[in-house]
Amino acid sequence: MPFASLDDFRQKLSDLPQIDKMAANAATARDATLTKPPGALGRLEELAIWAAGWQGQHPPTLNTPQVVVFAGNHGVCAQGVSAFPAEVTVQMVANFEQGGAAINQLARAFDASFSVHPLDLDTPTKDFTQSPALSEDECLSALNAGWSAVSEKSDMLVIGEMGIGNTTIAAALAAALFGGTGQQWAGPGTGVSAEGISQKARVIDAGLEKHRGSLSDPLRVLQCLGGRELAAMAGAILAARFMNIPVILDGFVTCAAAAVLAKVNENALDHCVSGHVSAEPGHTLLLQHLGKEPLLNLGMRLGEGSGAALALGLVKGTLAAHNGMASFAEAGVSDGS
Repeated sequence: MPFASLDDFRQKLSDLPQIDKMAANAATARDATLTKPPGALGRLEELAIWAAGWQGQHPPTLNTPQVVVFAGNHGVCAQGVSAFPAEVTVQMVANFEQGGAAINQLARAFDASFSVHPLDLDTPTKDFTQSPALSEDECLSALNAGWSAVSEKSDMLVIGEMGIGNTTIAAALAAALFGGTGQQWAGPGTGVSAEGISQKARVIDAGLEKHRGSLSDPLRVLQCLGGRELAAMAGAILAARFMNIPVILDGFVTCAAAAVLAKVNENALDHCVSGHVSAEPGHTLLLQHLGKEPLLNLGMRLGEGSGAALALGLVKGTLAAHNGMASFAEAGVSDGS
């Protein structure tokens, strides 16, 4: 296992690989020669440069994208924060394994490998209003599981999650990391009523009060308020950084996990883009804190990595244009100079 303690993980975050400037510059130079007005492809031009720089190669590729979903259960669900019972997590994992979920279809559509990783589903985290959700060893185990799930052969990574109650976990993490109350961060999740949102807010506030002494340390926030699937996603994002794999972030829960890294090192998510903004209200606010502009805004709120997987199609089109377009010279078209 790569990490024996949370301090090991913190140390890894302190010395991150940086973008390959030669590859990024090569992408920038090629973009300037293509048969289009400067800037005419908008953010697609930035995406191509981002992909090349973080893959450390030009031209950038999308030949071996990987979609990884982590699943966990949460003790705080006993307080009525979700419209669905916790056993749905296990049932949905079976659906993923049988290929029947939305994320399976999206991964297949964009030729991505897919795997799901259930994390001790029979042992939910503890109720964070009563005690830390995870012990240090449990948190480390999940961080290591995330790190180990990433394939060095991947050239793009999408991470997703499944865990009944985990929008409450995401909202609690966001409030702890960036400030605010449960009411400011809580949303409908899988479809709870206004009364249900108020209950989520009360639970979040109770958790923040219980762990007030730990909120200055982002990794302790993850341990006290987080979940196994969120810790695993944080581990996977960090692993991708060290393997030269760009990451497409999914919705509110994924971005809450990513935010833990960003609060330890403000540059920790430079290799990540936001695939979409979900319908969960806290996601918009969280992306603003992270300084990430989403690629898509389709009103999705499914999780599973589905919005990020859909963004793989956008990246695929981006790289096809960047790599395949003719230059002005090759096409015999005047560049206006």
